[in-house]
Amino acid sequence: MATVWHEVLHVCKQSGARYGILHTPHGDFETPIFMPVGTKANVKTLIPEEIKEVSDGLILANTYHLWLQPGDEVVKEFGGVRGFMNWDGALLTDSGGFQVFSLSKIRKITEEGVEFRHHKSGEKLFITPEKSISIQNNLGADIIMSFDECPPFNSSREYMIDSVDRTIRWAKRGKEAHKNPETQSLFGIVQGGGYKDIRKHSIDELEKIGFEGYSIGGLSVGESKEEMYEMLEYLKDIMPYNKPRYLMGVGSPDDLIIGSINGVDMFDCVLPTRNARHGTAFTSEGKIQVKNQNLKLSKDPLDKECKCFVCQRYTRGYLNHLVKAEEILGMRLISYHNLYFLRNLMHQIREAIKEDRLLDFKEEFFKKFGYK
Repeated sequence: MATVWHEVLHVCKQSGARYGILHTPHGDFETPIFMPVGTKANVKTLIPEEIKEVSDGLILANTYHLWLQPGDEVVKEFGGVRGFMNWDGALLTDSGGFQVFSLSKIRKITEEGVEFRHHKSGEKLFITPEKSISIQNNLGADIIMSFDECPPFNSSREYMIDSVDRTIRWAKRGKEAHKNPETQSLFGIVQGGGYKDIRKHSIDELEKIGFEGYSIGGLSVGESKEEMYEMLEYLKDIMPYNKPRYLMGVGSPDDLIIGSINGVDMFDCVLPTRNARHGTAFTSEGKIQVKNQNLKLSKDPLDKECKCFVCQRYTRGYLNHLVKAEEILGMRLISYHNLYFLRNLMHQIREAIKEDRLLDFKEEFFKKFGYK
């Protein structure tokens, strides 16, 4: 029996979206689900007790950053990321592959692996598929990722074919190196940019290797919304049906709804907390810039429809002051609210799927939120 598996319990008759349960060693979770990102074993500005309140209990940590600081061997000494940060929920780690993309100016890709320059010190580093899996084994997440390259969406066809085939070979090597299959489930990552036939090839070859879930990589990396949605619509019908589907790095409200319509079960993104640190809040009537001058004297809550403690206790005027004064409390409160907002949105999406009305919900939400 796989350590992580997914049951599809209902398919929305209106949209084809999936409602299900993701089973993990540290909890069962309704899907579609949004996972807050705890890059360095912390969801920025929040403590684990707060993370429980604004998530469904499944979060993400970053392999690359924890490898560099404090080191995966150190984290292992504390019982993995969960013991290190005192998190008793479920955990997913990425592979470090996205950093291959984001640090493109300071890396060199070979068949063996990727040579990096430390993004701060300039120190030369080298990571292989085997090393990525070894780090993740030490970090101890319930769900771990194959090491991949995330090529730019509009790379040439020739480059994309070479990149995807190398990522498939890396995936096989990573699976062979995986030391904890009885406690950690390994996902394969589907790449291929904007080329549908290469995406299909990626899926077919990863299925031959065999993984307990499949991630969609290489989206939300600079392509247009239309391009991303077109690819998701294509992948909806060719991804393995009975395995969890994870869309990596996507977390804006519109993308969560469209992704769910296109059969995605899991999402993660730094967007809600990053936006919060820059003073942007999600509300039922759209995004607002909290530091705008017109909020200075507002005694209204951040969002009149929100039930989180921030909206129950604090005014827009006070939050406006905190953001302008660059007070950490302002970042904390808006981070809490933004994650609560997305958690509530996912609850609404799941209910709409079960009631066969997700397309109606999308239309209502887009109109209210200000999306076209």
